Amino acid sequence: MYQVAAINHALDDAIQARIDNKTKPLGALGELEALALQLGRIQLGSATDELVIRRPVMLVFAADHGIAAAGVSIAPSEVTTQMVLNFVAGGAAINVFCRQTGFELEVIDCGILSPLGIPEVTEQRLGAGTGPIHKRAAMTLGAVHQGFAMARTLVKRHIDAGSNLLALGEMGIGNTSSAAAVMAALTGLPVSECVGRGTGIDVATLKRKCLLIEQALLLHHCELTEPLSILACLGGFEIVQMTGAMLAAAEFGVPVLVDGFIASTAALAAVRLAPGVRDYLIFAHESEERGHKLLLEAMSAKPLLRLGLRLGEGSGAALALPLVQAAANFYNQMASFGEAGVDKVVGPATQEVF
Repeated sequence: MYQVAAINHALDDAIQARIDNKTKPLGALGELEALALQLGRIQLGSATDELVIRRPVMLVFAADHGIAAAGVSIAPSEVTTQMVLNFVAGGAAINVFCRQTGFELEVIDCGILSPLGIPEVTEQRLGAGTGPIHKRAAMTLGAVHQGFAMARTLVKRHIDAGSNLLALGEMGIGNTSSAAAVMAALTGLPVSECVGRGTGIDVATLKRKCLLIEQALLLHHCELTEPLSILACLGGFEIVQMTGAMLAAAEFGVPVLVDGFIASTAALAAVRLAPGVRDYLIFAHESEERGHKLLLEAMSAKPLLRLGLRLGEGSGAALALPLVQAAANFYNQMASFGEAGVDKVVGPATQEVF
């Protein structure tokens, strides 16, 4: 159903040899070396080609959640709309970080409470907020498929315009509840290990949040058999469209910088739908949200950053862009031992140069 081409491993040895022959001890650039190899697998036709990061785009998907009315967050749903307007005005953290790092930013209304009807926000609405998942399904299966189609069109538009790196973020009051429910259903982990404090709820609110998610899982348990129905029963409109965007980017052979807990939940859904997607995902950071570490472990993902972030918006993904650019640049520009006239010395114990 989802056509994701197998990643090309034919050049692995040649790409790794070029990395190893740079003027440094073996492995001295740590995770940047693994990132360069991943980018090489995606982009390169030969090990002598150069890696290119071109027109990076940050896509921030916004939507509201019916469960928010049950008091699972420190803020009411109206804050989603207020923050979208803040994005438009350029005053949010994601605006600051995108300006700093060179991301083009696009904000997508996937289903906030009321449409804004302004050209600065791309309208891809699947509804006016999801259903409260502890009482009924978040959406229909038809809405999931519609969200995937919308996301694919969006991704294709940016790729056709020259982008070869996408980053995904989100905004939506109550979306850590939806993401935790989806995570629990996809992984089988206890709700207590998936649910965190989101934007900073107190102990009583955290307990209510856990109980409502348990209620949602029990209500829909007969339907939680595969990723599409899990998304329909428990997901958010922004989670669905991020999942669709990752599927589409992988289909077109373009890597995706994944932000925090909510975006990683969408990533797990995409990987479960098409395992080949995993090779195209770069995990920007490990957030403070309780379940994020376990979510990353479920995908054997090593995050680039650990900064204690818990903001969302794509903020961690924006901060990780310079590391992706650094991985490409050292691969392209760093001299080899032969080019620099530096002797390559290999130690017998460590097998490291120098």
